[in-house]
Amino acid sequence: VQNTKQWYQRRVAITAGENFLRYNCLVAAMKLNIAYPATGCQKLLKIDDEKILSVFYDKRIGQEVPADRLGDEWKGYILKISGGNDLQGFCMMQGVLTNTRVRLLFKDGMPNYRLRRSGVRKRKSVRGCIVDSQLSVLDLVIMRKGDGEIPGLTDVTAPRRLGPKRVGKIRKLFNLSKEDDVRQYVVHRPLPEKDGKKARSKAPKIQRLVTPARIQRKRKVLALKKQRTEKNKVQAAEFAKLIAQRLREKRQALLSRRRSSNRTSTSSA
Repeated sequence: VQNTKQWYQRRVAITAGENFLRYNCLVAAMKLNIAYPATGCQKLLKIDDEKILSVFYDKRIGQEVPADRLGDEWKGYILKISGGNDLQGFCMMQGVLTNTRVRLLFKDGMPNYRLRRSGVRKRKSVRGCIVDSQLSVLDLVIMRKGDGEIPGLTDVTAPRRLGPKRVGKIRKLFNLSKEDDVRQYVVHRPLPEKDGKKARSKAPKIQRLVTPARIQRKRKVLALKKQRTEKNKVQAAEFAKLIAQRLREKRQALLSRRRSSNRTSTSSA
């Protein structure tokens, strides 16, 4: 009861704060987190101009918006809305068609929820997928680059800290064939050097790598599976033969009892 009372008081306080901001038109500065996947860089812009932010209002996650209002250097850029967080830190969720916060019942497999115990469902607060002025951070992705360069975003390239780990992705990255040795192309990450010691590096363990040991193990598993199948067939045939034999014995015993009863009735007559 005490936990329920505390939750209700906290909920009332949060709702009162939202209503105060909404009805008094106090729009806080919104941060735009803009990412450019081609270079792996991000840039954070803090904007408090309502005219600039209004171009994103009433748009949903996944929609594309022209970025011309952000400045002359953004002319020709197209941004896609990928998510965001409100003033209290609750994230936006795709498919929730509202611009307010709602409480949904989450289960295993749904986004924004990680299952801790098997079969557990949990009710959580999430923001709708429609953008409004109550957001503190809006996540954007550059879908089309304009004519100019954005300092710190499109003019520099951030190197990947970690390389791919799976065999197929390593082959795709280096355009390798089936005959090439994938182990020679693993990306090694250099470690910080220590005084008087040899330079060291770390590399990931390659996943889904087909080796002679893996082929032999797979052949063994298939052979054991085949042996189990043949053994089950033999045991099933023996069991069927045993059942048939017992049925014959039961039938013969029944016939012998009937014959003996017929002889007894005939002799008595």
